[in-house]
Order: sequence, then structure tokens, then C-alpha cells
Amino acid sequence: MSAALDPSRLEDAEAVEAADPGGMLRQVASSAAQVREAQRAAAEAGVAALAEDGRPRAVVVAGVGGSGIAGDVLAAVCGAGCAVPVFTVRGHRLPGWVGAADLVIAVSCSGTTAETLDVAAEAARRGCRLMFVGAPESPLADLADRSRALFVPVRSAGQPRSTLWGLTVPLVVAARTLRLVDVPDAVLESTATLLEDVAHRCRPSSEPFVNPAKRIALDLAGDVPLVWGTSPIAATAAYRTACQLNENAKYPAVSGEMPEAGHNQVAAFDGFFARGGSPADSGASDDDHFFRDRAEDPEHGLHLLVLRDVDEHPRVRARAEAAAALARDRGVVVTEIRAEGEHPLERIASLIASADYVTVYLAIALGVDPTPVPAIDELKARIT
Repeated sequence: MSAALDPSRLEDAEAVEAADPGGMLRQVASSAAQVREAQRAAAEAGVAALAEDGRPRAVVVAGVGGSGIAGDVLAAVCGAGCAVPVFTVRGHRLPGWVGAADLVIAVSCSGTTAETLDVAAEAARRGCRLMFVGAPESPLADLADRSRALFVPVRSAGQPRSTLWGLTVPLVVAARTLRLVDVPDAVLESTATLLEDVAHRCRPSSEPFVNPAKRIALDLAGDVPLVWGTSPIAATAAYRTACQLNENAKYPAVSGEMPEAGHNQVAAFDGFFARGGSPADSGASDDDHFFRDRAEDPEHGLHLLVLRDVDEHPRVRARAEAAAALARDRGVVVTEIRAEGEHPLERIASLIASADYVTVYLAIALGVDPTPVPAIDELKARIT
């Protein structure tokens, strides 16, 4: 079934609810509660005991899909100044150098992910320090019991991709325990409060004219999005946004990070999907884009969605602003989402939350149920 844009689906809460039978918006709106619940779950599971063995040589997060992004968020929050490397393994094999000096954190919302279970089992055989995060009474929980790994149970919000904060916060608490990042309880609470603020602004009952997520979703519909981040934090949010466009809206997207995107992806402004605008078009405002007659647009034009961070390298900021101007000169629509807050956790949470709502509203506007992912399910079925 082909999707067709119908803005009326976003006009009121009743229409939105009817177009979202799986309740994805309710799942996204649970983000603040997830932060608080996951903080308690991590404490009750005994994450503080990780400090007894000192700082690990490296932190390796094993996970794929909506669970794997938790490792990317952890690395972004820890930042380039982190005392040890933090990275994510997305696959069945643990890197050869990982051993007893390293902490391996296996993350699986369902607790049944084959790739994650394979890496977790290999880490246990190598004698690595272990922490597992996922569903209770699952194969991952059983493996944790057999390998004496620290296990943090997580209650799914419905889908792994909408349980991001339930999966991520235990990792952040673990990193704090190991003194790899400074995230006091006050920051966890301020992050939850910020997520509540975003949820209120993007609530289903808010009309498209005043709801930023609905406005961006309608403006994005029909375009081919390039999603760029202007810092490691924003780039992680950009990758998450592209994945959410794929899964929620069943929509293609390409993510990138400045300045790297300025050395390759920017060339697409002169290619097949460019609208071929002129410098005179570059003065168009966001309102002009929102109210423009979409029927007059060339089909499948590029749309540059830039996630802006509070903390940007001055040269990256200049490059991002120049790239946006270049895009507008060529008729490419440019939309910005700006991070809120000061702490890295607050900033990445605000970007991810705002973009999550955009992707769900885009799905609804296109007549696509944002919750099920039949292609992913069928692919799994074909290989099992």
C-alpha cells in the first residue's frame, strides 16, 4: 500500500489517535518516566558494585537496532575527554582485543537478540567484566545468571526503539559509578523534566501551527532527508533520527556529522534530488516553507535537517551555517532543531525527543502505522 500525505490526520488528538493504533506516541511520551524508573532499577540491581574492580580498560556495548543506540548515546555523553574508549559492537563477534580488563555491557530490550547474546556469551568465555541490560526472565537474564553478570531488568515501553532511555540510563549510571562521566542525580532529573517539556510541546492535541514536531513532519513529507549533526552529540541524535524515520515512518534518510558531511554529502545538493533553486530563494523563512504549495514542488527534493548543539566547534559552526546557505541557494529546504539544556545528557535527550515526535507524526500524516515493522519481522523470519 502506498502512503499518501493527509495533513488532516494531525489536526486534533482524536485523528492522531485513530492513525496511531499501536500507541507509538504514548510510548515516546513515556521517556521521562523511563529515566526515573531506570535510575531506580540500576541502583536496585547493584550497579554501584562495578566500582569495586576499578576502572576498566574499555567499555564495549553490545547491541543492535533500538538497543544498540544506547551505546552510542553513552559514548556521546561521555565525550572525547573520557578516560577510556566507549564504543558499540553491532554484530555477532567481539573484537579480538577485548578481554578481562574490559567491561562488556550487553543491551537487548527483548533479551532475545541473537547478535547480542552471541557477543555476551563470548565475553563471558573470555572472562570480561559483565553487565547485561534487558528484559527479565529472558535468555539474556538466564545468561547473566549463569555467568554471574550484573543484570539490570528493563520494562519495555512497547518497542525497543521507544525504550531508549530505559536502556540507556543504566549505562550512564554505570559510567558514573566508574567515574567516566559526571552525571549527578540532579542532571538525571533535569533530563526527565526536559523530556516532559518536549512531550508537552509536541502533544497530539496541539495543532500543527504551534506544534513544532507536526510542522517539521509536514514540511519534510515528500522530501529526501539528509540529517546532519553539528557535534558528536548531535551526530548521534542525527543517526537516531534517520533510524526512527526508517522504522516509524518507513521512510528513507541519510545521516551525517559535520564537518565530515561537508566533504561528501554536500555534493548531493548538485545532484539528481536537488531542486535547482537560485540565490533569490535563500531568503525563504520556515513559515514560507510550511505554507508553500507542495503540489508545485519537484518530486523527491532534498531536505536538509540540521541538528544543532549548544557546544559546537567554532569552525564546525561556520561550516554548518555555510552549508545551510549553500543548500538554500540550490533550492534545498533547510530545517534546524536546536538542543536544549547544558549537560550533554540534557542536550542529546532534547534532540532525540524532538526528532522522535517528528518521525511519528510523519508516519501518521502519511497514513503509515508507526509501530509495526513488518519488513524487519519478515527478514528475521527468513533467517531463523
